[in-house]
Amino acid sequence: MFFCCLQGLILTFEGHIKEYKDKKIRYGLGARRVNSLNVTEICRKTIGILLLLGLLIAPFLKPVQTYLSIPNDVTLFKGQTQEHIPTLASGSMAVKAGDKVVSQKANALIGNEVGDSSVFYEMAGLPVKKVNVKVLDDFKVIPGGQSIGVKLNTLGVLVVGHHLVQTENGNESPGEQADIKVGDMIIKINGQDIKEMKDVAPFVDEAGDASKPLDVTVKRNDKTFETELTPKYDQKDEKYRIGLYIRDSAAGIGTMTFYHPESKKYGALGHVISDMDTKKPIEIHKGSIVRSDVTSIDKGSNGVPGEKHARFSSRSDRIGSITRNSPFGIFGKLDDKVDNGIMDKPMPIALSHQVKEGPAQILTVVNGEEVQRFDVEIVTSVPQKFPATKGMIVKITDPKLLKHTGGIVQGMSGSPIIQNGKVIGAVTHVFVNDPTSGYGVHIEWMLNEAGINIYEKERKKAS
Repeated sequence: MFFCCLQGLILTFEGHIKEYKDKKIRYGLGARRVNSLNVTEICRKTIGILLLLGLLIAPFLKPVQTYLSIPNDVTLFKGQTQEHIPTLASGSMAVKAGDKVVSQKANALIGNEVGDSSVFYEMAGLPVKKVNVKVLDDFKVIPGGQSIGVKLNTLGVLVVGHHLVQTENGNESPGEQADIKVGDMIIKINGQDIKEMKDVAPFVDEAGDASKPLDVTVKRNDKTFETELTPKYDQKDEKYRIGLYIRDSAAGIGTMTFYHPESKKYGALGHVISDMDTKKPIEIHKGSIVRSDVTSIDKGSNGVPGEKHARFSSRSDRIGSITRNSPFGIFGKLDDKVDNGIMDKPMPIALSHQVKEGPAQILTVVNGEEVQRFDVEIVTSVPQKFPATKGMIVKITDPKLLKHTGGIVQGMSGSPIIQNGKVIGAVTHVFVNDPTSGYGVHIEWMLNEAGINIYEKERKKAS
C-alpha cells in the first residue's frame, strides 16, 4: 500500500512538470511572470510531497518506533526494579544527579525511596524525552488458592419469576399487574424493610384479609419506585398470593485470590456473582465465606465448560464476611488468617504494565482442600490505566491439570496467578470453545475494589 501511494505521488509530480512545460511552449519565453509563478507553485507542491513522504516513512523507522515506545510515566515499588526501559541507539538515559528516589543500572530503574522523580533521554547533549517516575511504598499480599463456599443474602427479596393465581375471576398474576418485573428487588412493604422471604408472608396475609393493596417499594437497576400490589385469593391453595417467585439468598463455590494481613481484607472469584435465573448481579445485604471441600470435577471440552463440585453446609463455620459483590469479584474481611500450605508468606504484587507474556503459575484446588501449584502461560497482557475486568489471556500448560480438568473450569475463578515471585492477578473466565484458555484480571483492580489503595501511603508521606 505504501509503495502504491509513493508511485501515485511520483506520477502526480511528473504531471505537474509536464503541465509546466506545456504552458512554457504555449506562451513563449516572454511570459516570464507566468513561468515564475508556475515554478513557485511546483516548488511548493514538491516540498509538500516530500513532507508527506516523510510522514509516511517516519513510523517505519526504528529510531522513531523506539522513541514512541518510551512511556511517559513509570510506576514501581520501593526496592523493585523496572527492567527493559527502551533506550535510544544514539542517545542516553540519565537520572538527575543526587536523586534519592530512583537510581539507574544500565537500562533499568530501581526504586529507592517513596516519592516522585524523573528520567531524561538525551541526544547530542540535548534533552529529547522526559519520563515521570513514581515510586510507591513496598506492598505485599498473601496469595490464596483455597476453595471457598460463598453464601449471599440479597438486599431485600429478588423477583425471579411470575406465576398465575387461580382466582374466582380466572387466572391472574398480581405481580405483573403491579408492573413488577423479573430482576426487581422488593426492599420495602408498607414502609417496612424487607430482608428475608419470611418477612413477606405476614404482609400478604394481612392485606388479603383486609382486601387492601400493599404499598411496595421496588428497586430496579439504579432506580427506586413505588407501586401497589394487591394479593389475590388462590382457590386451589386456599391462600392469598402475589403471583411472584422470590428469593433472598444464593450460594456457590469459588477460589480465594489474596489476603492482606494488615487490613484483613481479601478478594476472591475475580468476577461478579449473578443470579442464576435473572442473570443480573446480586445486590447483597450480607454474606459470608466458608471452607469448601472439592469432591469431583467435570472435565471441560470444546463447547462445554467443566465444573468443580464442592461440599459445604449452611452450618459450616464462616472464615470471613462478604461486603461487596462487583465485576472484579467478592470482597470483605477474614475472621482469621487462612493458610494455603505452599505460599503463606506475603508476596509483592505486579502492576498491569509490569506483567510479562510468558510462563507463570496458578494456585488452585482440584481435590479436597489441598492447594496445588500449576504451570500456565500469559499469552497476552494489556497495560491498563483504568480498571477493566479482562486484562490478560491465560493458557493452562501443566499436563497434570489438563489431564484432570481439561483446562479452566467453573469454580476455578479467583485462582491467583504468580509470575516472577509476584502476585499479578486471578483467573476469571474460561473460553467455551477452548477450555485450556481464558481471561484473567490484574491484581491492582481487585485491590482497588477491596478498598485497598496502594497509592495511599505514598500520598501520606508526600504530604
